[in-house]
Amino acid sequence: MDEIISLKHVNYSYFGKIPALSDINLSIKKGEMFCIIGQNGSGKSTLLHILNGLIFPDSGETLFNGTPVTEKSMRDTNFGSQFRQKIGYIFQNPDVQLFCPTVFDELLFAPLQLNLPLETARERAEQTLLFLDIGYLKERPVYLLSGGEKKKVAIASILTMNPEVLLVDEPLANLDPKTQTFFTGLLLELNRAGKTIIFTTHHLDLVDHLQPRVAVLSEEHTLRKTGTASGILNDEEFLISMNLIHEHVHKHGEEVHKHYHSHYVFHKH
Repeated sequence: MDEIISLKHVNYSYFGKIPALSDINLSIKKGEMFCIIGQNGSGKSTLLHILNGLIFPDSGETLFNGTPVTEKSMRDTNFGSQFRQKIGYIFQNPDVQLFCPTVFDELLFAPLQLNLPLETARERAEQTLLFLDIGYLKERPVYLLSGGEKKKVAIASILTMNPEVLLVDEPLANLDPKTQTFFTGLLLELNRAGKTIIFTTHHLDLVDHLQPRVAVLSEEHTLRKTGTASGILNDEEFLISMNLIHEHVHKHGEEVHKHYHSHYVFHKH
């Protein structure tokens, strides 16, 4: 597989004072399923923002298909428009992303911003509603949707662009179990269709289900380890050292038992 995104010695801090990422080096291949895990505050969302060109490193370099992603290159009409068309970002909180009056308006917005003809945009919106089985929401005001419905509409609004890369921040956040299952299956289906999927999560069971390549960020905002899902998840000592699994306390009668809680990671299939 060819490299689609790479980061070389990327550093980022907020206001020049609060460190968020330190000397990050990553290479992501076309068609990969790639996951970024780490404690809250380790820099996962910041890293996605850099990959999406929403912010730019203090130092180091981000490349997309071999071209540097900088404030200057993003102002270039050809590169900037191609980059925005090829990379889609699904925010953790869909309320940040959704702003149009109706669901159908949301799905039309991105294709029209890409200057697609109205009829083409409408066809894409209709096909996406069908693909996600949410046609019944078409004329619904966005503010009347449930949390799970908003999440589906948020991803639908990105899929109408037909991006090559999907960046997904905490895909299972604030979803009920049924909707979590839906999104897990959707990410697998999109990856099988050739999309490059890059997501953040603290749900180790999601990593177990999707079996992506994994990058682990430390509380010091460094990249501590990359590897296969099975290699990372079966290294219990490493997960404990990174505070990714925690001690669980429960009682049996008068006896108190303690063990490490790992969200299905060490279950055998």
